[in-house]
Amino acid sequence: MPSELQIRQATPEDAEVVADILNEAARWAEQSGKPLWQNGELEPSRIVTDVNAGLFFLAEYSGESAGTVRFQLDDSDFWPDTLPQEAAYIHRLVVRRRYAGTGLSTALLRWAVERTYALGRRYLRLDCVASRARLREIYERFGFEHHSDRHVGPYHVSRYEYDVTKLVT
Repeated sequence: MPSELQIRQATPEDAEVVADILNEAARWAEQSGKPLWQNGELEPSRIVTDVNAGLFFLAEYSGESAGTVRFQLDDSDFWPDTLPQEAAYIHRLVVRRRYAGTGLSTALLRWAVERTYALGRRYLRLDCVASRARLREIYERFGFEHHSDRHVGPYHVSRYEYDVTKLVT
């Protein structure tokens, strides 16, 4: 992505924008026959809580909100079997449809890797629905390695990790 891209922490005033980006992605996935999230997961109150906690980041391209990602330092729901403080975790990385194919999702992943490294964590981890082969391919092409599969609530997920120490080798 060109230098017009900026990634910044979402503020409480951005909660509606974050919700709009997430809901746009959810509608697109639903129309494609592959829904992403269960009913209620994108309720405004849940998003506002996460935004207020500093978990969401916005990608802005030429001043326009183009994508978002939730970046957190622990994830006991999807990764309860890992050591504390060895990883950072991302969820809900989405881009507006008009930015699909522009490299924005790769830029968000690169940003998350660099942030993880700067925080002194060894791994950046994520999960996705195990049956989403194309999404898994995107992560694998970026350099994420399959860690394991796990059932979490209604989801069967594939868990991936990226060793950020690769940045120094």
